[in-house]
Amino acid sequence: IASIMNRVRDLRNKYRNEDNVTDELNCTKISADTTDNSGTVNQIMMTTNNPEDWLCFLLKMEKKGIPQMGVSLLNRLIGRYSQAVTVLPAEKHSQDENYARILVRFAELKALQDPEEARDQFHLARLNCKNFAFVHVAFAQFELSQGNVKKCKQLLQKAVECSAVPIEMLETALQNFHLQKKQLLSDEEK
Repeated sequence: IASIMNRVRDLRNKYRNEDNVTDELNCTKISADTTDNSGTVNQIMMTTNNPEDWLCFLLKMEKKGIPQMGVSLLNRLIGRYSQAVTVLPAEKHSQDENYARILVRFAELKALQDPEEARDQFHLARLNCKNFAFVHVAFAQFELSQGNVKKCKQLLQKAVECSAVPIEMLETALQNFHLQKKQLLSDEEK
């Protein structure tokens, strides 16, 4: 057993950054190489594989450009978000806000490529993380941007019915919907 434990420890050390001495990943210490980031992804999956580390890594990737302006970056981001969604089981993380944010952002990025696939992803996010108001509002915003006003209103009403929190976010979104604003939530309200 000691021999096996030593081998496991050696393998862990091999895949850790030199800066990272503990077993826990620290978001500020995750390396962000400019290529495919496979080293960082492997590190996340082998150590903690939690939504917080994935979200931190993905947001750092997004800061490298504007997904709407670069097809290459958009494709890389969609690939990495897809990978995160695949390796993070919904049963385990459905109550985790970071997981919900990953699902929503993945759907938003998919909307830039294929609205039907985006709709499926928003539906998945809503199904798995129905307790978070921002999930419902993001889906409703998507439907509103697609011209589906009735569907937008239904999504917001169902979010209130299932007691998604914070309720104030839903109330504000409904109020902005009734005022026929194009944005359900302003940046300040988000």
